[in-house]
Amino acid sequence: MSQTVSATPSPARTRAVESSAVVAERPPYLWALGMGALVFALYALTLAPTTAFWDTSEYIATSHILGIPHPPGNPLFVLLARAWELLLVPFGLSVAVRINLFSALMGALAAGFWFLVAHRILAFFTRDEWVRRIGAGAAVLVSATAFTVWNQSNVNEKVYTVSLFTIALLSWLAFLWRDQVEAHRGRSDRRWHDDNMLLLMGYILALSVANHLMAFLAAPALLIFILMTRAQSLLNWRLYAWAVPFAVLGLSVHLYLPIRSGLDPIINEAAPVCSSIGEALQSIVTFGKSGCTDLSAALAREQYAKPPVSERLAPFSTQMANYFQYFDWQWARSIQGRIGYFAPGRVPLTLLFVALGLFGALEHWRRDRKSFAYIATLFGTLSVGLVFYLNFKYGYGQVQALGLSFDLSEVRERDYFFLVSFSIWGLWAGIGIAALWLRGIESFAGRSRAALLASPVLALALIPLVLNWPYASRRGDYAARDWAYNLLQSVEPYAVLFTNGDNDTFPLWYLQEVEGIRQDVTVIVGSYFNTPWYARQVRDLTRPCPAPNAWAEHPTRIVCQRPFRLDRAPAFYGNPARPTRTALPLSDGEIDAAIRSGMPQLPQEAVFEARGIRATLPAGMYLQPRDQFVLTMIKESWGDRPIYFAATTNLHRELGLDAYTARQGVAFKLVDPSETQGLVPMPQNQPYSPIFGAYLDVGRTQQLLWNVFKHRELINQPHWADDATRGIPTYYGYAHFALAEAENRLGNAAAAQRNAAQGERWMGLAER
Repeated sequence: MSQTVSATPSPARTRAVESSAVVAERPPYLWALGMGALVFALYALTLAPTTAFWDTSEYIATSHILGIPHPPGNPLFVLLARAWELLLVPFGLSVAVRINLFSALMGALAAGFWFLVAHRILAFFTRDEWVRRIGAGAAVLVSATAFTVWNQSNVNEKVYTVSLFTIALLSWLAFLWRDQVEAHRGRSDRRWHDDNMLLLMGYILALSVANHLMAFLAAPALLIFILMTRAQSLLNWRLYAWAVPFAVLGLSVHLYLPIRSGLDPIINEAAPVCSSIGEALQSIVTFGKSGCTDLSAALAREQYAKPPVSERLAPFSTQMANYFQYFDWQWARSIQGRIGYFAPGRVPLTLLFVALGLFGALEHWRRDRKSFAYIATLFGTLSVGLVFYLNFKYGYGQVQALGLSFDLSEVRERDYFFLVSFSIWGLWAGIGIAALWLRGIESFAGRSRAALLASPVLALALIPLVLNWPYASRRGDYAARDWAYNLLQSVEPYAVLFTNGDNDTFPLWYLQEVEGIRQDVTVIVGSYFNTPWYARQVRDLTRPCPAPNAWAEHPTRIVCQRPFRLDRAPAFYGNPARPTRTALPLSDGEIDAAIRSGMPQLPQEAVFEARGIRATLPAGMYLQPRDQFVLTMIKESWGDRPIYFAATTNLHRELGLDAYTARQGVAFKLVDPSETQGLVPMPQNQPYSPIFGAYLDVGRTQQLLWNVFKHRELINQPHWADDATRGIPTYYGYAHFALAEAENRLGNAAAAQRNAAQGERWMGLAER
């Protein structure tokens, strides 16, 4: 290894450094391990201490109980995360921290392999080992601190860090294979041995499908790389003979879905049960085109009903603009703007990293066309190609900037789909920084310590680390966990609680299944209640237990109604009687009939009556299966157990039940008008705003807001990082405003003023 810097000759004077000069060198695996450890330390330092909004809670909970998340089910992720969680048990960390650390591990391992890739690319720039190692370190630093890469690696919000790791691993294996081919060129006896690496890569690709299809998108780049390096490898019949069983072996991880689903885990989305292993395998190898109906539907993600890519959900130019918006976030996310998502102060830094990436890509192309073609194809597939294939609606922030309806937008920002492209661009930007450093070394030729004199340019690699930290860090973020706690504690024992979607449902699942809090509450997400499998699960989960502790024999499976525990709830809930019947007393046939009925339109006004309430359903209303199930539950089960609607849902308003609801904390309880003594009537505006129900339980709400709820220092946070969840602090604000109104009506001016002031503070957080 050279201990002195060897400046790279100018391309005008000589061609790139010959690859054969470095093929025989041992890759710096210890350095890669060290770089991965540093990145892991960064992610651990900024790690979320608990769950977070969106899919975090779903994946933590399903990994912990070996459940099944939303289609396609991601079985490899669930199994890997559960194994990692068990490995960390001796350290005494919480379940959420352990699984968040799994995401950090995947991001850090990706950084380690990217280090090896960048180091190998820089071998075509210079033979000096120290320059290559420091340059690769700079590239990895930029790549690992790109906002979305960092933000997804310090909380287990999605499966995409596993995909990032897989693609980085495949990239390094491809580079190793090329080095073997170069070293053994002309030796026919080594061809089959070298191509074993391709077989391994094929197996990893097949296995990765059980995590997410994203990693499989590396296939086009790998194919081009093989064709450019040694095309005749693709004519090796033995490769295909072995590839089929290896591919089936990799895909067979999907068998987890029907096997575990058949055991009725508490979270069992889409219920992909099969009658036989043969049917299941047919579904798996055909990617849902045939075989077991339920598993095929889950693997094909039929419930999302995505249109063909030819039917654009937004203009392609707008979709690309949305991608560039996300790209703009990657290098200085903490610099914010006030006009939509455009931040003028961030533009110079974004342009800087565009230029560094282009410069790095150009220098890469000039020195080694094969590895450049691989990286360029990989980047193009995972950026422009992915934009075209995913075919998203307008971005969540785009509709605000363009003044369009939110109905035209995605429900949240989708930058996480593109994190691999941001990671790759970060590598190129880092290579560009290393190339600038080498040019600086050239300019100091003939002077000692040339590398040191030129090294200030390396500080450019620190920009994303410094300017992304305030928004990428999740340290001290308990917002989602505390929201779940506060919502669950707003309802009485054995309540049915209707929610709206991901953010008011998944954190509740986490709290119930991971922390064991308020498992007596039946959380029903309205968007799932139109499916037969979910209706059956609700019915079975609320059946009375044949024996007091029957549920505890299989705590991760649907057995029967789980009990109320006073040690996990406010003392004022006392010791209630258990429900005597299921919340949804319908047979499988009756549930199927409701689903088959579709969405009948009411030909005339209809009236629904139960226990003193009288709700009017207007003529022309489409009655979804969900609505039929809700009305059945009110008619058959209300009184045996309380019924609540989360403040985040409009379901009670849609069914004309607003006049029969009383606010308790951040939930609305369905009440019989004859049993409203002690409740304060609220303003009767129609339709009711999210602030008021018809009544407010002052004593209960006051206790909840001021003595029971947990939100730590959330109200004092300098900013709310995720625009799509800004509604969360407003729900706290609405609760305080409603309590202020009730206190005013009771003549308690001081209490009213106190709550109004607290409400304003919450609304202020929503605007920061």
